[in-house]
Amino acid sequence: MTAYYKELQPADPYRIRLPYPFSNYDRQLLTLLYQPMIGAEAIALYLTLWAEGEASREETTHYTLMNTLGNPIAKIFDARIQLEAIGLLKTYSSNEGDRSFIYELCPPLDPKTFFMDPLLSMFLFSKIGESSYRRVRNRFLVYTEIPTDYEEVSRTFTDIFQPVHAKAGYPSVKKDLQERKKGNYEADSEFDFDLLRQGLSEQLVPKKVLTATIKDFITKLSYLYSWGPLEMQKVILLAIEDDYKLTVEGLKKSASEYYKLTVSTTAPQLVQVHKTAEKQDDAVETPKTKQDELLVYLETAPPIQVLRDIANGSEPLPADVELANQLVITHGMKPAVVNVLLQYVLLRTDMKLTKAYVEKIASHWLRKNVTTAKEAMEIARVEHTQYMKWKSEGSPTTVAKPFTGNGNRKPVREEKLPEWFHKKDQTPAPKGEPKNESLEVEKQKLLAKLALKKGKGG
Repeated sequence: MTAYYKELQPADPYRIRLPYPFSNYDRQLLTLLYQPMIGAEAIALYLTLWAEGEASREETTHYTLMNTLGNPIAKIFDARIQLEAIGLLKTYSSNEGDRSFIYELCPPLDPKTFFMDPLLSMFLFSKIGESSYRRVRNRFLVYTEIPTDYEEVSRTFTDIFQPVHAKAGYPSVKKDLQERKKGNYEADSEFDFDLLRQGLSEQLVPKKVLTATIKDFITKLSYLYSWGPLEMQKVILLAIEDDYKLTVEGLKKSASEYYKLTVSTTAPQLVQVHKTAEKQDDAVETPKTKQDELLVYLETAPPIQVLRDIANGSEPLPADVELANQLVITHGMKPAVVNVLLQYVLLRTDMKLTKAYVEKIASHWLRKNVTTAKEAMEIARVEHTQYMKWKSEGSPTTVAKPFTGNGNRKPVREEKLPEWFHKKDQTPAPKGEPKNESLEVEKQKLLAKLALKKGKGG
């Protein structure tokens, strides 16, 4: 009796959570399948929590349950742990302050799953005997024999729907879909979990966190994003929490962030295989001008790709990639805005990505709530003078030199500007007036890269 009171007291408050409204069919399953195994008192507790959860979500104490059920706290605790063990209840206890609980009711398993479970089916069989077992099984399981001259030709999920990525030329997962006639898209034996584990330290990602549910979700993410075990290792490392927990929501969020940073800011779409080309043509509007092409590039390219393109295809330094990652993940900047910022700063500082300078401009854009590439371009034009002042304050060497002994001032290096810096609708210069050659050269380089990328994607 003492052990019960260490875990539960009558004055302990609790709340009830129902994942969705249960049905009368669930009540039949509870009565005829679960009650013989765990007893009437446990089922009575479940039904009471069910009724309370439908009527109110307010917090109350266990005195309420004691009065409703007419049982002492010890019997209520015993009924609770039986519900937990059989899979009908999840209990959460607070870690801070006074102890309180959340009781999450789980619906009973559907009959097919119940009778296929060896533990549950044998437990029920041992409780009610063979004849009653056969009677209740025949009540809930409807057998429809398929003639022997028929074979299943149902399509699976991955037969019909495949991910399409916004970034042209990005590789998709190559699988022989004709071999996946299992009638269930939730399992994918082709995903190499052994290779996944090889790159994950047991200290950082304990093996126990890769539960069946997590593994199933990992296979779905790998299919959606066209990733293998190596990419999924990075997603898992981003998703693992400080207390070594791995959740479906955490994986979903980390996969989305990693995809935006490394592949495209536009999420992949699932489309029907035989309509892929048609839907892509309808969904993607062809840019009408070179400026529109550049805007689409900045809106859809991941920051790491922008760093590669500015460096003529060379892999960026880890410090530069980490800076871009921090702007997106830690500070919540949109990848498209980060792309404009990276391009602006690199071209203004002779290809030097100075962290302090980048963060100062990023802080200004965050306060201004800049969320698109077009907005970022506009604020860069408007605040250009101020940004150059910040640059001069942080880099005294860029300030003009005094006169030298021969009466001439040392030439100050002309800084480049991104080609989007000058608007297209500006009044053209009169004939005969020389153009800024450095700007024109830079513009042609960027547009040539875009044309090359588009050619490869096509």
